[in-house]
Amino acid sequence: MTDADHATADHATADRARPDTTTPRRREPVTPSYEAPEGATTSITWAPPGHDALAVTATAGWTVLRREESPAAEVFSVAWVVDDAPADRPVTFVFNGGPGASAAYLHVGAIGPRRIDLPSDGSLPAMPVRVVDNDASWLPQTDLVFVDPVGTGFSRRIPASGTEGKDAKGASGSGDHGYYEFAADLSAMREFIGRWLSANGRWSAPVVIAGESYGGYRVGRLVRSLQEDEGVGLAGAVMISPALELAPLTATDYSLEAFIDTLPTMAAGALHHGRCRAVGEGATVDEVMAAAAEFATGDYATFLARGAGMDADARDDVLARLADLIGLERAVIDRVHGRITIATWVRELLRDERRVVGLYDATQVTTDPFPDREPFAGADPTLAGITPAFTMGVNQVLRGEIGIQSERRYELISIDVNEAWKVDEDVHALEIPPGATDDLRYGLSLNPHLRVLIVHGRHDLVTPSHTSVRLRDLMRLDPDTGDRVDLRTYDGGHMFYALADSRSAFATDARAFLATCLGEPD
Repeated sequence: MTDADHATADHATADRARPDTTTPRRREPVTPSYEAPEGATTSITWAPPGHDALAVTATAGWTVLRREESPAAEVFSVAWVVDDAPADRPVTFVFNGGPGASAAYLHVGAIGPRRIDLPSDGSLPAMPVRVVDNDASWLPQTDLVFVDPVGTGFSRRIPASGTEGKDAKGASGSGDHGYYEFAADLSAMREFIGRWLSANGRWSAPVVIAGESYGGYRVGRLVRSLQEDEGVGLAGAVMISPALELAPLTATDYSLEAFIDTLPTMAAGALHHGRCRAVGEGATVDEVMAAAAEFATGDYATFLARGAGMDADARDDVLARLADLIGLERAVIDRVHGRITIATWVRELLRDERRVVGLYDATQVTTDPFPDREPFAGADPTLAGITPAFTMGVNQVLRGEIGIQSERRYELISIDVNEAWKVDEDVHALEIPPGATDDLRYGLSLNPHLRVLIVHGRHDLVTPSHTSVRLRDLMRLDPDTGDRVDLRTYDGGHMFYALADSRSAFATDARAFLATCLGEPD
């Protein structure tokens, strides 16, 4: 993800008021001259304990997207549709983030009818991983369509004439269809959703969109553009560990938000590992995070803003309180002048035990294989560690159960796509890519029936929950609109649904949210 300075408020507002012209409007194909790879269909009976059995058809395959009448990309998706359901049965489109991540994390980890079987505490499973019926699936209330953005999963760009063999880092624009930028990515998602609704006769269905991490950013942007540009009215939007704004993701010597937003999560992690010295015995994680948020947005924010201009005694008091809250030694705090990045904190918290805390879940740890090296040279236990489980699980479902026959490698998460991502072509070099919060506010105003659910893991350092809390409080929502935006937190990290209790709690909240969106009786 890219960080840049904010444009002025007036300039940014004017930009957002203009129509989205960063991606040429697609034209309807004049000839079906390109055929996508062959997909597959299968039927299952979904019947986990505690649920009525459902007969379900899974359809996996590719949708060809076009640019200037030419085939440009093959988007892979898996639709789980309840048999004999009416055309107005709700449908939810689901995608992950990265950018560069496939839909597999939510597909076989949280929402789909089949999921990988993880230990209840979210730790890494023994291999090979098993796939089981998912009792936390949203299938009882809505059909589910899992979408792999271009370059992820089985989705691929189709090289334009003269560009055969160009890899993910190839330039976009003339002669090469670019999908690795903000507006083009959103355009692809809009096109796919509209095409799927048409192909399946589902324009009468209530539509919900759900996305994780950068996928949550996609959801925020699509809340506006899917309704304005594609004409798809939305019943609900779910943002899972979202990155609503991009600037707070990067900490510098001159910024404030990243340090403020991650401090409550660091305090929660320190409490979990018995290193938080600022609270008494028996304090809950919510109490600790609330105290840390109060400190982070008060005295700590003042310290960050004033720097060397702060009174020495007041500065010393802030640094002492910071050390006690997040569990680090005062010498470490002083060395970095009170600006503790997440990379520093995960390395230092348990250094005396030669253990490193997970960035994506601060409750998880790994042994530091190179304790004498700077910077940390090992793997993050909560992203790299879980990659084989999700890769094996999604391949079991797609190839073994649904029957996809393809020599393509399933790209669980593509570093090439992530590194190739860039700002939109008509954005000035000094402009930051737009955040999703303004589009979310716009979309809520555009559609007075739309409801939004934002969910986070308490121990996620990458997209910390306090960011969404802070942004929600800055959105200036009127009471009626504010009542349509719900924010929930669970134990665990970025993929909190890896924990059995958190997955169950999320499923309960999601079902209540969907019932409200869809007007179902209590």
